[in-house]
Amino acid sequence: MLKSFLPKRLPHLLAIANRVQLFKQPAQRFYTRGIISMGDKGDKIALDEAKKMAAYAAVDQWITEDTKVVGIGSGSTIVYAVERLAQRVWKEGQLGDMICVPTSFQSRLLILDHNLNLGDLDRNPFIDVCIDGADEVDSQMVLIKGGGGCLMQEKIVASCAKTFIIVADYTKKSLRLGEQWCKGIPIEVSPMAHVPVKLKIEALFGGEAELRMAFRKAGPIVTDNGNFLLDWKFVAKREYDWDEVNRVITLLPGVLETGLFVNMAIKSYFGMADGTVKVQNKSLPADCQ
Repeated sequence: MLKSFLPKRLPHLLAIANRVQLFKQPAQRFYTRGIISMGDKGDKIALDEAKKMAAYAAVDQWITEDTKVVGIGSGSTIVYAVERLAQRVWKEGQLGDMICVPTSFQSRLLILDHNLNLGDLDRNPFIDVCIDGADEVDSQMVLIKGGGGCLMQEKIVASCAKTFIIVADYTKKSLRLGEQWCKGIPIEVSPMAHVPVKLKIEALFGGEAELRMAFRKAGPIVTDNGNFLLDWKFVAKREYDWDEVNRVITLLPGVLETGLFVNMAIKSYFGMADGTVKVQNKSLPADCQ
């Protein structure tokens, strides 16, 4: 029986052995459709360090013993903000009474994973400081947010904060929206309204609004609130009054929220490629220290 089994299974066993041998080799560059997917980590490490520097600087400047309630944003940079908060609570013995209000399922898990005090807007409707990331920040401190699909809860929590602070790496800093972020402005819509809203936005402001589709799931992305997302790719070189655009889109029936954050953030911290942190103030948009 063994003799009859081996010839039939030999090609399969050799294939397994080849795969095992492949993973024993040192890490190197593997290219798939032009994208470096493994081994070339230099840029990623640089961006991660930039995010960490910005997040740590903002937490250390804005979170004090007088800070009782903190809004916790969403995204990759916020991971480092929560990390720094946890260090101050558990290693430095500070901020023991601080309550953290999440803006998404992701940030809720971050708070719980770091054993910080979890709050919510029902019990903590007044927030001292909210720290969040951004997909892009222009020279007037207008933000695009929602690349991760959390824009509605992020804007609600930010609106409840006395102070709204942005942390990001240097690739998110632009003179005007669309220079760095080319995926469009996210707009959260009721599922039944996504086609009418798409057509109205395109007619009013040009560009193209696309329904965001999911990966590893058939059909569109569904937000934490059970809604769909449109990504509006506006006309790149057209001058927009973003405050007016935001107001008009928000008033369209079926729109729950937009990823335009206008007149909300007062300060942005950017981790730069050279290891410094630049600060942009809303009152002096061109002043980066």
